[in-house]
Amino acid sequence: MSGLWRRLCVLAVLAVLGSCAVARSEELRRFDFEAPLMATTFRIALYADSKERAEKAADAAFRRIASLNGIYSDYEPNSELMQLCNAGPDKPFKASSELISIIARGSEIARQTDGAYDLTAGNLTRLWRRTRRLRQLPPEDRLRQALQATDWRAVEVDEEKCMITLKKPGMLLDLGGIAKGRAADDALRILKGHGIEKALVTAGGDMAVGAPPPGEHAWEVKLRVSTPTGAEEKMETVRVKSCGVSTSGDLYQFVEIGGVRYSHIVSPKTGLGLQEGIACTVIAPDCTTSDAMATAMCVLGPGRGGEVAQRLGVQARFALP
Repeated sequence: MSGLWRRLCVLAVLAVLGSCAVARSEELRRFDFEAPLMATTFRIALYADSKERAEKAADAAFRRIASLNGIYSDYEPNSELMQLCNAGPDKPFKASSELISIIARGSEIARQTDGAYDLTAGNLTRLWRRTRRLRQLPPEDRLRQALQATDWRAVEVDEEKCMITLKKPGMLLDLGGIAKGRAADDALRILKGHGIEKALVTAGGDMAVGAPPPGEHAWEVKLRVSTPTGAEEKMETVRVKSCGVSTSGDLYQFVEIGGVRYSHIVSPKTGLGLQEGIACTVIAPDCTTSDAMATAMCVLGPGRGGEVAQRLGVQARFALP
């Protein structure tokens, strides 16, 4: 075979392969799935070349989320998180890589936000759940005890030995402000393991965003801009890909006690719900970060929160009533 003919054959093969790749891309279809997990609804939107492949990938992602709930939940008495909390102070606890990873990341975000996000606020959140249910402020002595047991600095993580030690008595961890984001990130990772990269995983106000849909440069996401009193909510459309997007806020979930409006978001500093109406959307490299940061931004407020977000290189968009 002559050199010229060989080159023509190679070019022909490449052309055929290229056309097949285009055809495969064009044949991708959107599939949507949802499942009730972690006290919310997880939704998956993905693009795949067959229903069977889409269903297999989504099922694996949902199973991963369910397994993480058994590790992270503070509602399930036998979860690994609760086993850690029940171990007692100054007793090293041998933890799974999943628990080590999320607590290490949560501790880092607590440091970066000066405790505005605090994964050790479990006593406060449990007390505030009771407060909202009974519509009565917590007794001062119980609030004081809960505050004394809240201190992100008192969590010691040894990632090399997979050990976690709680340094204060009575500490109770709550991963509610970061666990859904981590689960969404993990679900997206599972989908990629099945060869599906064009996907979006949502869990309440959290989104793990993968590669954009076929023929698009990004996913379109609507963000809350402001909610003026008595007016229709204003939304802004942004285009995002390969990132995490989370919204946290107290514009709607609140309780009034003694004429004072308290949010469902608890300040680790006071132990009480926030009293200023606020919401914040954070866009970060991953959903684990955006989830925790969105809560922290609400606690910090637009001024201090904006400064922290800029320093950490994440986008924070505040909405005020």
